[in-house]
Amino acid sequence: MKISRKLLASAVAIMMLSGTVFIPISEDSTVEAASSYANLQNTINGIMTDSRIKNASSSVTVRKASTGEVIYEHGSDKEITPASSLKLLTAAAALDTLGENYRFTTSVLTAGKVKNGTLNGDLYLRGRGDPTLLKKHLDSFADGLVKQGIKHVSGNLVGDDTWFDAVRLSAGILAEDEPYYYAAPISALTLSPNADYDAGSVIVEAKPATNGKATKVTLTPTTNVLQVVNKSKTVPKGQKNTLKVTREVGTNKVMITGNSPIGSAGKKEWISVTNPTSYALDIFKKSLAEKGITFAASSKVTHGKAPGNARALVSRSSMPLKDLIIPFMKLSNNTHAEVLAKEMGKVKYGEGSWDAGLLVMNEYAQSIGLDYTQWKLEDASGMSYSNKTTSNQLTQLLYFVQSEPWYNTYLKGLPIAGSPDRIVGGTLRNRLNKAPAKGNILAKTGSLENIKSLAGYAKTKDGETLIFTVLTEKTKSSTIPVIDQIATAITNSKK
Repeated sequence: MKISRKLLASAVAIMMLSGTVFIPISEDSTVEAASSYANLQNTINGIMTDSRIKNASSSVTVRKASTGEVIYEHGSDKEITPASSLKLLTAAAALDTLGENYRFTTSVLTAGKVKNGTLNGDLYLRGRGDPTLLKKHLDSFADGLVKQGIKHVSGNLVGDDTWFDAVRLSAGILAEDEPYYYAAPISALTLSPNADYDAGSVIVEAKPATNGKATKVTLTPTTNVLQVVNKSKTVPKGQKNTLKVTREVGTNKVMITGNSPIGSAGKKEWISVTNPTSYALDIFKKSLAEKGITFAASSKVTHGKAPGNARALVSRSSMPLKDLIIPFMKLSNNTHAEVLAKEMGKVKYGEGSWDAGLLVMNEYAQSIGLDYTQWKLEDASGMSYSNKTTSNQLTQLLYFVQSEPWYNTYLKGLPIAGSPDRIVGGTLRNRLNKAPAKGNILAKTGSLENIKSLAGYAKTKDGETLIFTVLTEKTKSSTIPVIDQIATAITNSKK
């Protein structure tokens, strides 16, 4: 497969050099390639005069999916922060490195023996990166232990997260983002609150109670790793809902403030935990207790590595990567991206770290003919403002992956414009929801403060598929409406 990639990359490079004539003008000016899409070029040129994008730093490239020929450019080699559009590279590298059928495993192990209902020894919960682990799976583990006759544990409950390194947050995470699910710490042993699989977070919900009293707060799942400080107040119906739910940075204190009017929905937030391993252990111990399994008074809940002679009592495998790619890409799940990066590093280089994972991503990019000098990676999710690439590189990526054996899986992960089902439309379910764009654009969104992007595939009126990328940054005005105009223009175009 590596040979065919290189041949493909070489062929496309020759075609691009020989079949395309560029007009030499300044970097920030519009650049057009000779093609039959003159009307589309003129339309996009007109859209680019909109002050919202004209005042931004932008990079735009449109090319044919069939040949790779560039039919429109504007600052195509300008390096821009891609935000979550970077996940296009993460997903491709993961599918290539790990394979569509790759599964994460979680096990409960011991080196001790069971006698008269007592496990004489420590009980280990060992995680190997699964971001889809739920409380129901821990309940199932507890059931499995009961079926093996275990009623009591004499030793400690130990969390083994050594599959990955001990670095929990990527370099680009800002303090203001840290309390929330999209910036959750990364651990090989973690837990998700529901089937969106926002690993390392707890759903914290505050709802109005009795007038004048504090709101009613619930945690899903119920856990002791977060300390709730409730300073909120229930107020009469009709008043403004000013509820705020957050976590003090660097602590486990969840702060709930503001007013919640009677009859209102209250406030719900996905709050990250500071230590995902401790979170998983806390919930597992609750599952064990619910099944009647007790621990000795001297037992502790701690972290450590399972010994080499430990045997698995129960275990589970996650869904395959070909299924995980759906919530990962459709919902733009940051935790999945970072877990996949560390997993790639672990599988290829025996090191579950960002350095190793980003190296694998860079190597994949080079293997298909991309210019690694135009990719600056600080994480795999796109959260870092230091990530950089160009619209030219992203469209080349989307061109080259079409020849990969896992391309159909990759394509299924992309949000479909205007589809109201959140697991189909994903981050595009409320955008581009009118003809001709609706249903004819499959693309990955990206969004950070003053940064917006969209990259993917669009079907024209003639039925031809064009690959496009629009990257924008350094503007306080949202460029999403303008980006959507460009995408719509592509679906409305003819040769």
